Amino acid sequence: MKLSTRLLLAFALTSLAGIALAALLVRQLVTSAFDDYVRDQRLAAYVEAASAYFAQQGSWEGAAGVLRNASEPESPSGPPFADGPPGRARNDFVLADVEGTIVVAPNPLLRGTPARQEDLARGTPITVNGQHVGTVFSLGPPPGRNPAEERYLARTDLALGAAALGALAVALPLSLLLARLITRPVRDLTTAARAIAEGKLRQEVPVRSRDELGMLAAQFNVMSARLDRANELRRRMTADIAHDLRTPLTVIAGYLEALRDESLRPTPKRFATMYDETQVLLRLVQDLHTLSLADAGELPLKLQPVAPRRLLERVATAYQHTASQAGIAIELDAEDGLPDLRLDIEQTVRALGNLMSNALRHTPTGGRVTLTARLTNDGVALEVADTGPGIPPEHLPNIFERFYRADSSRSHTAGGSGLGLAIVRSIVEAHGGQVRASSVPGHGATFTITLPASPAAPSTPAARAGARLA
Repeated sequence: MKLSTRLLLAFALTSLAGIALAALLVRQLVTSAFDDYVRDQRLAAYVEAASAYFAQQGSWEGAAGVLRNASEPESPSGPPFADGPPGRARNDFVLADVEGTIVVAPNPLLRGTPARQEDLARGTPITVNGQHVGTVFSLGPPPGRNPAEERYLARTDLALGAAALGALAVALPLSLLLARLITRPVRDLTTAARAIAEGKLRQEVPVRSRDELGMLAAQFNVMSARLDRANELRRRMTADIAHDLRTPLTVIAGYLEALRDESLRPTPKRFATMYDETQVLLRLVQDLHTLSLADAGELPLKLQPVAPRRLLERVATAYQHTASQAGIAIELDAEDGLPDLRLDIEQTVRALGNLMSNALRHTPTGGRVTLTARLTNDGVALEVADTGPGIPPEHLPNIFERFYRADSSRSHTAGGSGLGLAIVRSIVEAHGGQVRASSVPGHGATFTITLPASPAAPSTPAARAGARLA
């Protein structure tokens, strides 16, 4: 059974049950209120008749024969105190005089007997000229309704039935419309999910509302876009890995073939070239292994406290010679009193080294690379800023993706494997931090790593000495 059919049946049954319950409750309330109204009217008529009788006679003598039916409406064919239809008691009222003796009762055996105090207490007093002359109360259930009253309630039942049928006639189309409105986004999602299962990952469903179904549709669109993006990156990564592996392997295979055919003589220079190409392969494999561990959440981290300045000093020292050969100045600026960072020193130095290498590669001669450490609301920010040409805005959102190169024509010898920034992000996120890039074309680029500060107090000489930097 379709979901829309189930919803329609559920709405219809719910509406029917609600209408039936409402009709029953209204029927009970109307009947109860009508009976109370009739009883109050009869009581008022009886009290009025009894007061008039006592005012005329001055006593209750002979009242039993006159007041027996005093609560009935006046009949066109007789006086207001005329007897009703034979065999039917027209009221259940009991009249007691001022001493509490019953003078009028439906049961003649009760006449002349004293009334109970609790009956007198809940009864209605009769006053004539401001004087209390008697009390009216009832015994047992109220009498049955007359034909006119029954006809009135029957017409009320008909009106309730017609109203219930009308409400059901309105509820069914509304239920059908509501079921379709609810299932329409589900049908859209089902169609899109089926297309994704067939390999068409880029799907977008319309967001028709802001409720839970609308939020589900919006998240589905985000998921679809990310799946398509991930699939595109996977295809690109496969092609880039094949390219980056093929180039050094081609060089090595060429040298080995020439050496085998003795067309080239084995020399240290040629072996050094082949060794360099194997190092390229090893670095690529090591980078891929690091990323696979980070993806699985298994990147080994040896956490220990270290001062931010010591990290930057180690990176600056490691790249000082390369920068001097390229005519690039390295500046270090770290705030005083920064809290220690609890992290894996080697992995963090590797991430900063990737950023440093990238900055030196894009900084022209005479430029500078600045290493900065400062305190932020989220922890300690480590920045690597260069004075190179900067990064075009269209490339900024993707530079941390694997094998992404702003210049796709660059080879691994000129622009790296395209894994350096991806490794930076993986290492930083493994430490619970964040990395971002900002750039103004023509004014250099800045990479910012934000790491949570250690809960310990600001770094001290003893704490810095305990970092055991090698």
